Amino acid sequence: MLPIRAGSKQLIREINQALVLNAIRTHGAISRTDIAALSKLSLPTISGITAELLESGLIYEREPGISTGGRRPVLLSLNHHAGYVVGVKLTEDMVIGAMTNLDATVVARHSVPLVGRLPAEAVAAISNVVEDLCAMTGERSLLGVGIGIAGVIDRQRALVHYATYFGWHDLPFAQLLEDKLHVPVVIDNDVNALTAAEQWFGAGRGVKDFLVVSIGRGVGLGMVLDGRLYRGAKGGAGEFGHITVVPDGPLCECGKRGCLEAMVSDPVVSQRVSTAAGRPVTITEAVALAKHGDAVVQSIFTAAGRTLGMAAANLVNIFNPSLLIIGGEGTRAGDLIIEPLQAALRDECFNGMYADLKLAIEPWGDEAWARGAASLVLSELFQPALRRGEEERPSFAVRPAN
Repeated sequence: MLPIRAGSKQLIREINQALVLNAIRTHGAISRTDIAALSKLSLPTISGITAELLESGLIYEREPGISTGGRRPVLLSLNHHAGYVVGVKLTEDMVIGAMTNLDATVVARHSVPLVGRLPAEAVAAISNVVEDLCAMTGERSLLGVGIGIAGVIDRQRALVHYATYFGWHDLPFAQLLEDKLHVPVVIDNDVNALTAAEQWFGAGRGVKDFLVVSIGRGVGLGMVLDGRLYRGAKGGAGEFGHITVVPDGPLCECGKRGCLEAMVSDPVVSQRVSTAAGRPVTITEAVALAKHGDAVVQSIFTAAGRTLGMAAANLVNIFNPSLLIIGGEGTRAGDLIIEPLQAALRDECFNGMYADLKLAIEPWGDEAWARGAASLVLSELFQPALRRGEEERPSFAVRPAN
């Protein structure tokens, strides 16, 4: 974890502005007096910060609230249309894009096949998607672009340290895109991107400690600890799919044996069902067979769900989160996976930790992953740079109010 930044006027201003902006974002409409009570900041400080936010167009004044004696208070709200961001999920064969407003509401979506896996080809495809989204909406107030990609991403240096599906190493991918698009670009692991969306706009909103486990093509992990998304020393935290659960078990794509991903991912389940059926079976067909009563296929899903649940119980025992989100295309199997997963959690969580755990199931589609990438940009607006190495984050300029 990066060391905490030393105190400075700039840091204090960033923290105070984030406190005010978050109070407005969270409450929808709130008075300056109520912001002061929530944030513990003085009214003069609140007035100065809100004046800057009003001038930038990020917030606006709306009809007065209910009086508790004296003048009715003027309420402040977030201007969701002060600017827009684009989020992109980059898969091994698709570029999936979504444009959102400042509340992460999708206003346009556009996807294209990815032809070629060279960095220049990916940059060109992403740039085309971003430009097409702006043309579709007529929107010129683009604050930035967020990219979610499978792999190890070094956010501090804005490098793709390792791209799972492309084999890229230490690639300055964000800079390549900024040179092409001329707007700030934020890049992160795709599960971290989705975790950011859950933190700011989803089930994790207002939750200080929660985990996100994704299952589908692979298995991933996002962690929000004490209110901040945890990425590890160089962006490698969360490779949950590559913990060893069966020594000398099945060969994983990473080259190791017995990884969690080699036991529970969609391709593995599909392959096991295919072997049992004596013919190729897609994951969609496997789910249908199980739901129509095929006992053999059901047992394959049950085994995968229980293995995932046991591994997730280890996470609960280590981090003691108040919320565990299970999501991704792998949840399409529904109770075939979720029921044995919950049973394993009940059995394996230590000393009543399961009783205090809230479990949420999120069957995200492609748009949700792109919206998650957009949230990478939005989180920069709502969170101050508290740690060294974050001072050089992209600057997101908001158009002045009309």
